[in-house]
Amino acid sequence: MSESKAPGSMSDLEIALKATLRPIEEIAAEAGIPPEALELYGRFKAKIDPAKLTPRPGKAPGKVVLVSAMSPTPAGEGKSTTTVGLADSLARAGHKVMIALREPSLGPVLGMKGGATGGGYSQVLPMDEINLHFTGDFHAITAANNALMALVDNHIFQGNELGIDPRRMTFKRVMDMNDRSLREVVIGLGGPVQGVPRQDGFDITVASEIMAVFCLARNLADLRERLGRITFGYRYDRSPVTVADLGIQGALALLLKDAIKPNLVQTIAGTPALVHGGPFANIAHGCNSLIATETARQLADIVVTEAGFGADLGAEKFMDIKARIGDVAPSAVVVVATIRALKMHGGVPREQLTEPNAEALAAGVENLRRHLHNVEKFGITPVVAINRFGSDSAAELDWLLDWCAREGVQAAVADVWGRGGGGDGGDELAAKVAAAVASPSSFRHLYPLELSVEGKIRTIAQEIYGADGVEFSVPAQRRLADIRRNGWAGLPVCMAKTQYSFTDDATVLGAPKGFTIHVRDLIPKTGAGFIVALTGAVMTMPGLPKEPAAMRMDVDADGNAVGLF
Repeated sequence: MSESKAPGSMSDLEIALKATLRPIEEIAAEAGIPPEALELYGRFKAKIDPAKLTPRPGKAPGKVVLVSAMSPTPAGEGKSTTTVGLADSLARAGHKVMIALREPSLGPVLGMKGGATGGGYSQVLPMDEINLHFTGDFHAITAANNALMALVDNHIFQGNELGIDPRRMTFKRVMDMNDRSLREVVIGLGGPVQGVPRQDGFDITVASEIMAVFCLARNLADLRERLGRITFGYRYDRSPVTVADLGIQGALALLLKDAIKPNLVQTIAGTPALVHGGPFANIAHGCNSLIATETARQLADIVVTEAGFGADLGAEKFMDIKARIGDVAPSAVVVVATIRALKMHGGVPREQLTEPNAEALAAGVENLRRHLHNVEKFGITPVVAINRFGSDSAAELDWLLDWCAREGVQAAVADVWGRGGGGDGGDELAAKVAAAVASPSSFRHLYPLELSVEGKIRTIAQEIYGADGVEFSVPAQRRLADIRRNGWAGLPVCMAKTQYSFTDDATVLGAPKGFTIHVRDLIPKTGAGFIVALTGAVMTMPGLPKEPAAMRMDVDADGNAVGLF
């Protein structure tokens, strides 16, 4: 979304195509990556082999800056743009910086959400290649997921030695596309030679547990071990059955051995960026790969990363899931806010967001306040980045800066869409973030792992969402009993919830009170190491909108992308 875009100005793609990219070998050399650790994917992309990196002598691992946001709106807030612009501005100020971002999913790219490479003059490049097939990581994850299910169904067809109950499968096939027609399917029809008929379905690739495993593994050996722990279903005696029981974790790891290496690209300003992994934040844990974040910490003094959607989703999961597994606890947290998102949470319809509305702004700021207080519960003082849009008035921006000052929160206006790429649009924000990084913090998790699964869910619902309580469906209650019986109760919880609201109802904006979170099912992700709690109507296979973004896309006679944002 074009934060400062004026009518007639260039699109994100046009800006990206006019930018001058440097050979990726130069970016790697400046980042301290030796040639033997670099695997080229053309002139401007490469994979890094972390095993061939050497620690910087006398240097502690880099500090992590986590970029999150208030509850997003359909109008878009520009969190990735702010992440890139902030990193470029920190580099401009003399800090050794590296970015760690998620890879885009083709489903949202061709649907409605857009890509994940930033915008305007704060982008990672080559944006068209990153937003499409990139280095093939998602295709490898899709292949590994579907190989697992092909081998499972073949095992059942060939005699079912493990006694797998086809009616109690918890794993689905995946594809990296929004396709509602594949949510529920029946396979194995056509007679005995076609397999054993059973009900099945598809998730989107970014919701696959293999994606979560991929993003939480510390190295290739850990990846293989986690793949083996995946529970894909249950036997007739209702005991869980895993990938290791089939003995195929090695084959799945083989399919992922190249994909697991982080991808190196660059921003318009030449800041190095690792773009790797991409679980959704509303149906998974919403963070880039742990390998990429830890690799970036090894190479830079400051690592700027982000977690998907608002702080109630991606940031909470970063703190309670990713930072439990890896040494990546943030030293500073940036919460992105926009004037128009605040007005939308204050009751203004999307088509009127460009009009000044002081009353809606004052009402909508309650959503931001709750997110800021939530960040503080993890022992970190947040910094507010006010991502500037062209329709924002000076009076509105000043009002929000004054509000932050009254709240005792550091804040700065970031004009990085139009004044990024080495410009000064993020300098004030960068100075405040650098000061926050240098200040002491006392990071803590929201809950102990010893708490029951129900207790963890209630803690998140009440402390982060502001709910009065949690209601568990009958199927969820049965699953809780299974979780306790199988020894999984000590795992953290990954809430699957709409991104638009603190509630499980996407239409309830602002900072609501007096509501209940409804947990309809629980899915143990024993390879990834967390329990997914499905709430409300959130789905693991999204659908396309009435007018998908794909309708505006094309390719010219020279093979250049057209209409890609």
